[in-house]
Amino acid sequence: MDKNNLKIVFFGTPDFAVESLKTILENGFKVVAVVTSPDKPAGRGHHIQMSAVKKFALENNLNVLQPSNLKSDDFLQTLQSLGHQLQIVIAFRMLPEKVWNLPSLGTFNLHGSYLPYYRGAAPINRAIMNGEKETGVTTFFLKHEIDTGSIILREKTIIEPNETAGSLHDKLMKQGAELVVKSLEKIVENKLILTEQEQGDFPHAPKIFENDCQINWRDSAEKVYNQIRGLSPYPCAFTQYDGKKLKIFECLKTDIESSEPSNIEIVGKHQILADCGDYKIQITKLQLEGKKAMSATDFINGLRL
Repeated sequence: MDKNNLKIVFFGTPDFAVESLKTILENGFKVVAVVTSPDKPAGRGHHIQMSAVKKFALENNLNVLQPSNLKSDDFLQTLQSLGHQLQIVIAFRMLPEKVWNLPSLGTFNLHGSYLPYYRGAAPINRAIMNGEKETGVTTFFLKHEIDTGSIILREKTIIEPNETAGSLHDKLMKQGAELVVKSLEKIVENKLILTEQEQGDFPHAPKIFENDCQINWRDSAEKVYNQIRGLSPYPCAFTQYDGKKLKIFECLKTDIESSEPSNIEIVGKHQILADCGDYKIQITKLQLEGKKAMSATDFINGLRL
């Protein structure tokens, strides 16, 4: 098949998906429609906000679909009318079988982990929170069970010791976009060699909830350090300080033994130390409720003022 004859429908919503859509277009593939989430009110003013994928699609004169109901007859009829052979899904909600089974070549997904490791909604966060040293990206064809389909391609990447969810997100976003294009090239060249996912007890990546973000200071410093990295910059690990919510974005490990878990103390003009179950961590970037995010030094200066 020639790439000029391949018609693609792209499903995605956030920035993570934009990079792949951009790379697909740059490599000469034809996207006949982009499906993204409906616009919604956001912020204090409740201004209507469009998704990152919609913004990019409109800037590039792509056909945009925003169904509120993926199972509706109207949406299915619109999809069928496009005459496409392939669908790509990246950071989008779960598709009903009628949708993912529609095109002749199927529907493939880009996942931010080295499957079968970290199936689920939060693979980037969970890998760092669990202290993993490596992760990856995977393209695979959708089937009924979530994140279990046949693998097209997968690549590993190193998680650096000071990596945050934000920096790993950006790294995997670019690596994943390249993998999507490599997968497309395999399809058009008829060189697909699918691999079934290994069976076993692999770590999962369930959605992040508020209780995942609250720091338990009786945990080891290593676990708290990984929790803070894995939730930075969003949704962010937090604790209580002076009766207010305190978000912690960055910290350093120390070799100072703890005295009383949950004790947060200011040392000199630049250091904030917090006691974990075994050692102290040094908090270097934080945000007190009602304030903006700032360095430890600026935080200390603000308290003194």
